[in-house]
Amino acid sequence: MNNNKIAKYLLDINAVKLSPKEPFTWASGIKSPIYCDNRKTLSYPTIRKYITKQFTNLIEKEFSDVECIAGVATGAIALGALVADELNLPFIYVRSSSKGHGLQNKIEGVFSKNQKIVVIEDLISTGGSSIEAIMALKQGNTNVLGLCAIFTYGFKTSVDNFQKANCKYYTLSNYELLIQEALVSNYIKNEDLEILQNWKLNK
Repeated sequence: MNNNKIAKYLLDINAVKLSPKEPFTWASGIKSPIYCDNRKTLSYPTIRKYITKQFTNLIEKEFSDVECIAGVATGAIALGALVADELNLPFIYVRSSSKGHGLQNKIEGVFSKNQKIVVIEDLISTGGSSIEAIMALKQGNTNVLGLCAIFTYGFKTSVDNFQKANCKYYTLSNYELLIQEALVSNYIKNEDLEILQNWKLNK
């Protein structure tokens, strides 16, 4: 389901920034030549609608028996709600941690036992936050069919994590497509491409 149009959109609106020679520092401490903020897509109606439609097409094809959409907080709450609306399905979201007051919920919204759920994410790096959300939903006795995300770095760690969690996942774009599109659009140069490819190989 990966396509270059989404990679181009992400570059056009600076949702993804590439800096091969002056890497960014992620919250985890990892030095990276790429930084993603896919929440920016929500500010552009044409892109927002296109991504929503691509997600709904993907879900109808791969998870046709879905009964509910779940967004992962915070980046995929709005996106998940848009997808649920397009599919005319209930929507819930999963917090990164249980609320510290009131009912102390980790899952917000109404869901039922064995309900078939598809999880929406904005991006996958190691897959850690995605797997936590999936496990929370499973612990809530729901039936998680799989996860769909806008973008993945394609790290082996994330592939292994999803395999261990026995969870199918699909993405609309990925790291390889992104850097190829960046080269075609002159966002980066040939010498930058080698740096970006080598960084990924070491992850």
